[in-house]
Amino acid sequence: MKKNALITGCSKGIGKAIAIALSNIGYNIIGTYNNSLEEIKQLKVDIEKRRVNFSYYKLNLLDDDSIDNFLIEINKNYNEIDILVNNAALSLDDELDNKTSKDFLDILKVNLVGPFSLINGLKDKIKIVINIASTDGINTYSKLNVDYSSSKAGLINLTKSMALALPNIKIVAIAPNWVDTESIKEMNKEYLKKEMKRINQKKLIKPKEVANKVINILENNIKTGEIIVMEDSNE
Repeated sequence: MKKNALITGCSKGIGKAIAIALSNIGYNIIGTYNNSLEEIKQLKVDIEKRRVNFSYYKLNLLDDDSIDNFLIEINKNYNEIDILVNNAALSLDDELDNKTSKDFLDILKVNLVGPFSLINGLKDKIKIVINIASTDGINTYSKLNVDYSSSKAGLINLTKSMALALPNIKIVAIAPNWVDTESIKEMNKEYLKKEMKRINQKKLIKPKEVANKVINILENNIKTGEIIVMEDSNE
C-alpha cells in the first residue's frame, strides 16, 4: 500500500516541488490550495503520470470553518497520514507604520496557528511532520517583516514544543533563506539583491533543494525537534 503525504499550499513553489519529489518515490499526495485552483488541477495531471494518486482540497487557514471542515474530510477519508508538510504561508512585508494588528494576526493565523491546528487535529494519524519555517525566524529578519519573522520564530518553537508533547511523531522544521519561488520573481530585484547581500546569501535556494531536504529527513536518522537551516544554494 502506498503512503500518504499531506502538503499544504502545494499548487506552486516549495509545496509543488515537495509534492513532485514525494510522488517520485511513490507517495500518494494530498494537496491543499486556497486561490490557485487551475495550478493545482494541472499539478494533479502531472503527478498522476507517476502512477500515484493526487487529491486536493481547498483550505483557507484564515477561516476556522475551513480548517474544521478540512480536518473532518481528512479524518474521514484517510486512515494514516505518513507525512504532513506545513508549507502554506502568508507574508505582508511593509513599513511598520502601515501594519495593523489585523495584519499581524492574519500572519500568525496562517503561519503558526494553522500548522498547530493541523498537527493537533491529525495527531492520531500522522507519523512525521515537516514544518517549513525560515531563517527569518532565527537571524535574517528585517524591519519590513516583523509579523512574518515573528510567526516563523513561533513555528520553530512550535516544532520543538510539539516534538516534546507528541513523542510518537517525528516533528522537524526546515528553515531556508531566500528561495527562488514565484513571489520572489515578482519582487524588486534591487531590494532582493540588497537583502541577500545583507544576510550573505550568494544564490537563491531552488524549491527542489528544499524538497531534497524533505527526502533527506525521511531517509536519515533526523531527531525529532530538529531545525534544519538552509543558508545558500548548493547548485
